[in-house]
Amino acid sequence: MANETVSQEGSRVITTSVVPESAFCSSLRSKKFFMIDELPTESSQYLDASNHCWCRLSQQVIGPDGGAVHPDACVTGRECYSSAFEAGAL
Repeated sequence: MANETVSQEGSRVITTSVVPESAFCSSLRSKKFFMIDELPTESSQYLDASNHCWCRLSQQVIGPDGGAVHPDACVTGRECYSSAFEAGAL
């Protein structure tokens, strides 16, 4: 799913991949997450009445960077964020 950019620098050809960012980190999990058939795009697709989420990497309500796990917090710009569009992220 990544877009590839090819540029020529002297006699070398450089290929870089640009991975689109997803709305939430690929490691964000909740009970409700396992009941949907698509990539979540809204907080409500994660949160049920308990509002309980966890990180699949740390297996805790605290992420690998020490921050709280929540759909509003597990977004691009966070140190441990990874896009769901990256190979092997889900």
